[in-house]
Amino acid sequence: MQKLSVREVSLAALLSYVMLVGLAVQAQSPAATDAGKPVATNMASPAVHVPSEITTPRTTEDLSTPSLTGSRMEVGEPLVGEVDQHPGYTRELTRVQWRGGDPIDLYIVKPQGVEKPPVILYLYSYPFELDRFQDEAFCRFLTKDGFAAIAFPSALTADRYHGVPMKKWFVSELQFSLAATAHDVQLLLNYLATRGDMDMNRVGAFGDGSGATIAILAAAADPRIKTLDLLDPWGDWPDWVAKSTLIPENERADYLKPEWLKGVAPLDPIKWLPELKQQTVRIQMIGSVTVTPEDVKKKLKAVAPPNAEIVHYADSKAFKNTVANGTGFDWLKQHVQPGTAASQANGDLRSSSSTAFAKDLRH
Repeated sequence: MQKLSVREVSLAALLSYVMLVGLAVQAQSPAATDAGKPVATNMASPAVHVPSEITTPRTTEDLSTPSLTGSRMEVGEPLVGEVDQHPGYTRELTRVQWRGGDPIDLYIVKPQGVEKPPVILYLYSYPFELDRFQDEAFCRFLTKDGFAAIAFPSALTADRYHGVPMKKWFVSELQFSLAATAHDVQLLLNYLATRGDMDMNRVGAFGDGSGATIAILAAAADPRIKTLDLLDPWGDWPDWVAKSTLIPENERADYLKPEWLKGVAPLDPIKWLPELKQQTVRIQMIGSVTVTPEDVKKKLKAVAPPNAEIVHYADSKAFKNTVANGTGFDWLKQHVQPGTAASQANGDLRSSSSTAFAKDLRH
């Protein structure tokens, strides 16, 4: 497990509070320690290779692009681990796999009584795990108004960290982290389409931090993602690496080397965000959040497509106050546009969910 400083732990507690009322914020830290960081492949040069532990002779993956074109993935049969019935929703934990030794545990939370609900993907920032999807109030909150909620851990995060040196981690292997997870999103959408129990014509994505970056990459490669709500995406890699407080000072110089930057350049949202002209996009930016430096936020705003809505918050407190009434995902849901039947079947969950969250805020 990654070790966190006292300041990081305190801030993580604050952000857990925010997530529980409906919207996640990436971990804001003065600097990560370098002991015990989760990771993956050796990506010191542009010639990137997936570790042998997660490859098979029939699998090749092009990590220079968010698109699956040029990759050949051997998709295995999904394994349904459990299906839990709860008042108002069902929660399914399903294991999918297309890389050897790298199974993905997928949360599928669906509203009861809604035929083919629209889909929202929740892509959280490194290093957050997905324990919140075991919380009943949180699942009711996500599925209110008739939406299915889908979540999984990004590459090199949580239980997807395995078989590689501990000195390497999500950022040191950023090319693999981003490309592999963008590929995962598309393969997961393929799997969801085979099930026939969700409306794959209405797919949205929420992402924060690295998850927002992955959402941009995946949506640029896969037009099935039609609506994106993005919170402080990482990007503009030379500036991000130079100034982000997530990076330990003793490692920063390694990520400013031309060969490292060349490897991640094809996966920079600065390149892909302007391509999202057909999607509905909102970008939320929180002042004083230094994991995504201010210069990066300005650059992302400058390259955002004309259709993007930009929202600024003065600081984390202002953001928390905005979402504290349980409306954090309302913009996304409104633009994914559920059907009338779904809204009527689940409209009564709105007030009860908000009340539950007001009574059950945890630090």
